[in-house]
Amino acid sequence: MIDIRGRVAFLTGAAEGLGREIARELVAGGMRVALMDVQGDKLAALTDELRSGGADVLPIVVDLADPVATAAAVETALGHYGTPRVLIHNAAVLREVSLLDVTFENWRREVDIILGGAYVLTKSVWAHMVEARDGSIVFLSSGSALFGFVKETAYTPGKHAQEGLMKVLALEGREHNIAVNTMSTGRPIDTPMSDSHYTEEMRIGIVPPARLAPAFAFLAGVDADFATGQRFNAFQVSEAIRVTREAAG
Repeated sequence: MIDIRGRVAFLTGAAEGLGREIARELVAGGMRVALMDVQGDKLAALTDELRSGGADVLPIVVDLADPVATAAAVETALGHYGTPRVLIHNAAVLREVSLLDVTFENWRREVDIILGGAYVLTKSVWAHMVEARDGSIVFLSSGSALFGFVKETAYTPGKHAQEGLMKVLALEGREHNIAVNTMSTGRPIDTPMSDSHYTEEMRIGIVPPARLAPAFAFLAGVDADFATGQRFNAFQVSEAIRVTREAAG
């Protein structure tokens, strides 16, 4: 395990929902964080909140469906902070549309954010992590990465492919001490995305995203010897952390 205090994190989808809670958890752990999101106003509000508490954060407004803009955003973060200890790709878009109704442009946008974003972000930091022989990369996974769901015409394929990318990169990264893993939520979480897509049945057992955030700070400190090529359950990891903290007093 690596001490993450003073280290750097690059986080996408930071402006709201789970990403916002991950950002809060990372800075609470002493990390400096480049916050990336397309929602400028919400990102600015989060930045103000975190900085008011003394955090060192850099907001970067970027549309992750645009590979050129995504690579430029990473270069901005690298220029400001240097090589990150962890890259967390949390951003995604989910639109439930049947194959009869989906357009290629809309299908491509979802896949570009989920899978294309994972590729461009990782490609942009990879050489730096290889040189440092240090790093952790985390892609946000979900049940859609394992199962098919009606009308998730783009989201499910994107999440499936993200798991495959993780496995390939984990094999390549092991010799460079770069851990590459995915993290599923493990439980339904109460976010803007869930408000529009969860049925009442799916909302049974729903938890606030803050319950899952500790798991991401935990993976920020792992190396390839500890775990790589794995699919973690954020709820289980976070609960184990909570129990350990309570036992320690």
